[in-house]
Amino acid sequence: MRYYTVLFQGEEKVAASTDGKNLYILEEVKDMNALIASGGIREIPKGAPNAGAAGPVQILSPIPRPLQDVLCLGINYTAHAEEASRFSEESFGGERPYPIFFSKRVCYSQGPDAPIPAYTGLVDSLDYECELGVIIGKDAKNVKRENVTDYIFGYTIVNDVSARNLQTRHKQWYFGKSLDGFTPMGPCIVSADEFSFPPKRKIACRVNGDIRQDSSTANLITGIADIITMLSEGMTLKAGTVIATGTPAGVGMGMTPPVFLKPGDVVECEIDGIGVLRNVVEG
Repeated sequence: MRYYTVLFQGEEKVAASTDGKNLYILEEVKDMNALIASGGIREIPKGAPNAGAAGPVQILSPIPRPLQDVLCLGINYTAHAEEASRFSEESFGGERPYPIFFSKRVCYSQGPDAPIPAYTGLVDSLDYECELGVIIGKDAKNVKRENVTDYIFGYTIVNDVSARNLQTRHKQWYFGKSLDGFTPMGPCIVSADEFSFPPKRKIACRVNGDIRQDSSTANLITGIADIITMLSEGMTLKAGTVIATGTPAGVGMGMTPPVFLKPGDVVECEIDGIGVLRNVVEG
């Protein structure tokens, strides 16, 4: 099943689809967080309105208002570790025997075709990071590795937009990745049963049509099972928690010389089987 949050007749509604084309409104569901907590649905309810029957549907982020900060993995693809270290050895270099965890504040997550703010004057090095997002389906604490799949609701695409000058200036990543509008997500959540585990999906990012990132989620250094078991040893992962699993090589800071986003740039993050998250940097 594929789950969406859409603007339908002037209101935010949750929709479901079996094919990614026909979206049916789940009228009894308050929002995506409520749907996740309920475990989702097995089939489209009879009589559910077809969201596209009255015309084009505006697709929003599947979780416009996450209940908690997004949890993130830093430097979780080998080639990205190398390019990040070239950009700033002080900030990204050194040995990493354990995964890097950080969080990203999200007041509101925008969806496909919504703008990415440029913050001209504050940010001089705006960057993109295409990532596989894992959605936790029920409260998770002390999860055993063999039971991890029981706690995964589904998968989405996250663009971990980053202000590199703020990220390196403050010697930590929270501020540089948490500005309003820095967490586009979508276009949907694909239920976990649609993919084999762990998902090995092609992941790519294009800027103005040029391929920048081109890899596979099979190349994660710390895999999803290890991420969830490790985090849940010391904290409760609430239902609806979003985990951004890291980005592959090809970000702007990794180019020689670095090439950062500018107003008007079109960023397309794509993961096979989920879709395309397209956003434009606002001018």
